[in-house]
Amino acid sequence: MQDRNFDDLAEKFSQNIYGTTKGLVRQAILWDELETILPSLPAQPLKILDAGGGVGQISSGLAARGHQIVLCDLSAEMLRRAQENAEAQGVSQRMQFKQISAQQISEHLDTPVDLVLFHAVLEWVAEPEKTLKALFDVLQPGGVLSLMFYNLHGLTLRTLTLGNFGYLRTNLTKRKKRTLSPDYPRNPDEVYRWLETCGFIIEQRAGIRVFSDYMKPPKGEPKSDDEIIEMERRFCRQEPFLSLGRYIHVTARKPGQKDEL
Repeated sequence: MQDRNFDDLAEKFSQNIYGTTKGLVRQAILWDELETILPSLPAQPLKILDAGGGVGQISSGLAARGHQIVLCDLSAEMLRRAQENAEAQGVSQRMQFKQISAQQISEHLDTPVDLVLFHAVLEWVAEPEKTLKALFDVLQPGGVLSLMFYNLHGLTLRTLTLGNFGYLRTNLTKRKKRTLSPDYPRNPDEVYRWLETCGFIIEQRAGIRVFSDYMKPPKGEPKSDDEIIEMERRFCRQEPFLSLGRYIHVTARKPGQKDEL
């Protein structure tokens, strides 16, 4: 098994993830989570690692706030698009781009970082525990991992509502390899256990796309993106909706030196 490289799907990825309502929901909830994380970190320009950062939408926004970013990705095409995006936003001077895997990043950082973004990558890596440990090791004491992963429970529910029972009978085994459907949907309980085994303290969780994927066309006026995002925000931190989101975001902190005593 090996980690997924998106060179062959970069255009489809950009259109499907960022050019749709589901992309807007994803961005909105991620920024809400980051707005909670950032005040808990040092009040200065932060050192941020965007591991498997793709086209860098979130990290470019953080660079625009004055933070220093290292974005790494296996895909040369994704990195090219990330650089173009950073240049278009005028933040490329605060960003570095490295074509390496998340597991290799410790070899390319001079100092530990304050914040790691690891969004929609865990479901594509062959060795998730090893990868999370590598990210733990590059964080400063007291630093935070912003982790978003594709939720097995959300995929199962969606598959049931579509009546795709054959897919479930094959244990959600993909027939086609060149798709944006993740290779390794993650069981949340396993992910939480991996994080704790690494040494992380889980502080907050949120579901992403907890209901909007299941909406049917309304009889009257269609719901606006703003209305959908408002309701996603209302329910994304409540159970049982949180644990059924298509993605789950976890705020996980590396203990500070005082916490380790």
